[in-house]
Amino acid sequence: MGSTTISTTALADPKAMAAARKHPEREQVDSAVVRFAGDSGDGMQLTGGQFTLATAFAGNELATFPDFPAEIRAPAGTTFGVSSFQINFGSRTIKTSGDAFDTLIAMNPAALKVELHGLKPGGVVIVDTASFTDRNLAKAGYAANPLEDDTLDGYRVIELDIAKLTMEAVKDSGLSKKEALRCKNLWTLGFVYWIYDRDRRPTAEWLAAKFANRPDLAAANTAAMDAGHRVAETMDLPDGIHGYAVDRAEIAPGTYRTVTGAEALAWGLAAGAHLADLRMVFASYPITPASPLLHSLSHLTGHNVVTFQAEDEIAAACAAIGASYGGSLGVTSSSGPGIALKTEAIGFAISTELPLVIVNSQRGGPSTGLPTKTEQSDLFQAVWGRNGDSPLPVLAARSPSDGFETAIEAVRIALRYMTPVFLLTDGYIGNAAEPWNIPNIEDFNPIPVRFRTEPEGFHPFLRDPETLARAWALPGTPGLEHRLGGLEKDYDSGHISYDAANHQRMTDARRNKVLGIADDIPPQKVEAGGESGRLAVVGWGSTFGPISRAVSNLLDEGREISHIHLRHIWPLPSNLGPLLRGFEKVLVPEMNTGQLATLLRSEYLIPAEGLNKVSGQPFKITEIEAAVRARLEA
Repeated sequence: MGSTTISTTALADPKAMAAARKHPEREQVDSAVVRFAGDSGDGMQLTGGQFTLATAFAGNELATFPDFPAEIRAPAGTTFGVSSFQINFGSRTIKTSGDAFDTLIAMNPAALKVELHGLKPGGVVIVDTASFTDRNLAKAGYAANPLEDDTLDGYRVIELDIAKLTMEAVKDSGLSKKEALRCKNLWTLGFVYWIYDRDRRPTAEWLAAKFANRPDLAAANTAAMDAGHRVAETMDLPDGIHGYAVDRAEIAPGTYRTVTGAEALAWGLAAGAHLADLRMVFASYPITPASPLLHSLSHLTGHNVVTFQAEDEIAAACAAIGASYGGSLGVTSSSGPGIALKTEAIGFAISTELPLVIVNSQRGGPSTGLPTKTEQSDLFQAVWGRNGDSPLPVLAARSPSDGFETAIEAVRIALRYMTPVFLLTDGYIGNAAEPWNIPNIEDFNPIPVRFRTEPEGFHPFLRDPETLARAWALPGTPGLEHRLGGLEKDYDSGHISYDAANHQRMTDARRNKVLGIADDIPPQKVEAGGESGRLAVVGWGSTFGPISRAVSNLLDEGREISHIHLRHIWPLPSNLGPLLRGFEKVLVPEMNTGQLATLLRSEYLIPAEGLNKVSGQPFKITEIEAAVRARLEA
């Protein structure tokens, strides 16, 4: 049977009509949190991605959190191999992927073992009974079957033999048993689509496009999805379980698409280069979770973007520096371990004063640490992590879509001040997704770039009196031949110099150039609450969502609290010190052991207190709320 017919025909058979009588009403909810969990081979990321697509088409606000193991293929059925995808969606503003989830889909015992603690009391858990064999239970560390003891007391449970039901749905497809069983994630998706009243058509169209060369696979997966939907529609659900309805969110007019942090960063970097009328050369080396940025940029070669996968991290950084020396915008990226390897090259870019954007997609450390888990522990590395006094600007994106504008700002600063710029993101931002109102590039100011062309009086370290940026001359320009290197340069000629007084002068010039950027960035604003008061919650990066929601909830309670969120980490905004001194207490939630809090204390001598979490998981809203209440009531 054809996939188009299956996906678009209404189910108006006697069973469907009986379902309408069984489920006459859906419970109206403002928002819901759903988590799909299974083995790495169960397609949970794909399933979550398609649920996200359907939810975007439904007009809901949403935020997602993909969570997967570091191993390429952990032993099947073990807790080490559990892959999960969480989505929070609703008719109200959504700023995080949610705290506790309302519905958990556990495709095997290991998924149940790992994820059950995150399900709220009374939440719905859907389990595939076919996977609860003695062998799989032992692999997951269960001494007894949790479906038969009191493990799931307090939850609402739907037990389904998903493997058997999937095989029945695709029995006429001609697929092998192995291929047929791989459709069970789509069967499950169809079941959950009914629970939350999602439209199946976007997924059916996606399947048809994805398997254009294998229409049998497209038809089988679509049939499985429709069968799962039909079972949910017609079965006698356990008491207390029913369908839910989530209204469309009030979203500002515009053209929207779902965007991940890596995609938004890629487009922002390309847009920045376009605004400067420069070619962008992105040189990188694969590393988790930074690789998706290279993948996204590789599709933009038609927009004056060149991508280069180097043989190692040092080569990638040096290639990007070479591109900037030649008059392009050099960009390189990595995660913490790779940034460490690039450090000498970054110092070289500081010494030569060439524009360079360095994207650090942070992950858990130290060393190779937790490759697929999120953390904010590279702030010290970005601000101070080089030999010598070698400052550079540091910016941080706060959400997936914010990566677009933050990338443009990083490009602007790099080109205006002839300096490397760090742009910090993290594994959560890079992989998470949210709706994005696509901006018009014409609404952004051009980024002027001026190459030196006049030979008279030229040397490569002539400085702009306003920005202290040195002259940018293209190699090969007649009369402007020059060389650059890592040895110290004479301030007045650019020649190598070991003079003590000159080194002091050059060090001061490089420092003052970066510090002067504070006068060229917006004053720090307060996101919510007053500009003074009892307590300010100060954050940076991906803590924006949970802080924002926690502060909003506490303001609704009448608490005297404010939220301040930093994009510019170094130099800090010029008004930040006076702003923070207007609060009795300052609390800094970070996914590290207190790096921004230390920076704020050292710069402003204020008693900033850290709220620190290093678990590889984002902050929960309730964690921040509890910490704020404890300090307000102390």
